[in-house]
Amino acid sequence: QRNQRNQESCSSGHCLAVVLSRLANALTPLWRLPYQEQLQVKYESQKKILQTLASRLEELGIDAQKPGGLCCPLQPIVPSPIINGYRNKSTFSVNRGPDGNPKTVGLFVGTGRERNIVCVNANHVENIPSKHKQVAQCYQEFISHSPLDSCILFHEGGHWREVVVRTSSRGHTMAIITFHPQQLGQEALATQKALLKEFFTCGPGAVCALTSLYFQESTMTRCSHKQSPYQLLHGAPHIFEELLGLKFRISPDAFFQVNTAGAEVLYQAVGKLCQATGDTVLLDICCGTGTIGLSLAHQVSKVIGVEVVEKAIEDAEWNAAFNGISNCEFHSGKAEAVLPQLLASWEDARPLVAVVNPSRAGLHYRVVRAIRNCRSIRRLLYISCKPEGEAMRNFLELCCPPDPRKKLAGEPFAPVLAVPFDMFPHTVHCELVLLFTR
Repeated sequence: QRNQRNQESCSSGHCLAVVLSRLANALTPLWRLPYQEQLQVKYESQKKILQTLASRLEELGIDAQKPGGLCCPLQPIVPSPIINGYRNKSTFSVNRGPDGNPKTVGLFVGTGRERNIVCVNANHVENIPSKHKQVAQCYQEFISHSPLDSCILFHEGGHWREVVVRTSSRGHTMAIITFHPQQLGQEALATQKALLKEFFTCGPGAVCALTSLYFQESTMTRCSHKQSPYQLLHGAPHIFEELLGLKFRISPDAFFQVNTAGAEVLYQAVGKLCQATGDTVLLDICCGTGTIGLSLAHQVSKVIGVEVVEKAIEDAEWNAAFNGISNCEFHSGKAEAVLPQLLASWEDARPLVAVVNPSRAGLHYRVVRAIRNCRSIRRLLYISCKPEGEAMRNFLELCCPPDPRKKLAGEPFAPVLAVPFDMFPHTVHCELVLLFTR
């Protein structure tokens, strides 16, 4: 009944404007502020995070209070070179729109608890580029003419689900369509794939000029390539990006920093903070397609990358070979399985510097323990997009006194410098680089 009332009231332009404003405020809450004010807001939030870390370290008996109550000096926030339309990856959902259309492609407003979720067109959202919006609009046009329903709740049936769009500064565009097969047979699935390909290559969707079109059958909320392979319907299997003079190949599910221009600034700063010399070995944990390690390979004697996504490791190895970089090796697998084995037998006398760039879930405890217990690692750079979350747990594990019960025998680290980077203009988030030494 509530949804029906919303749909009736949303027939007016005023209600739609309110919903659009709600979406912009939810996804990009700082979009109304001048950019310099956005940076100031983020800087103050990073100060609070470092103050919290200092307090938590004090509770562990570690004297970590620095001027301003921070755990270490905080440098000014580094601005993004691009402020609008900077995202190179966007995910658009399929759900009911404000007008009740169950085949609306866009972004969610509302919550499941309140039962007021609607899917809203993202054309007015500042950080999404026009190419992504164009693909989303074309996908909506396609499914609107399909006899198959959208899949809003798995148990209620339906098929059409989200679309992921990835682009590069080289003009490449990849679209990945997620589809719930339900009870469809192979012949029916083949028909839908053929219709999708025709629409985006010969039909109205051709205006998107896709260089890659993928299709994935998934009965789960999120599904890896290993669980259900990405099926290439059209074009090249990869898109390509250039970063700091290197060429990178990107697979459908490989991690790549969402702000390419910002990533260049970030990686240049990471290279300086590493203080790597010609005999340094760089350990790149959660390396994705190898961007950090490969961009710093010319500064060090060797790069060792670890990444859980197999396709990303394939990309990293291709990237190294294509760019003529021969001092890198990459290991595929969960960091908590690979790293302890790698470091337990470490006997290399060369200086070892670690760079970690985990997801919001942070590092597994076994990874932190392996880093702590490897005496060769004296310098560690932790890159976090959500330092107030699970990363805070990692910071405390890295800095706490030795604890035999937790098998933390190694000398603790100490935070010595924090540098925030605005990789996400208009949002409250930024990327924080914390330098730890011991």
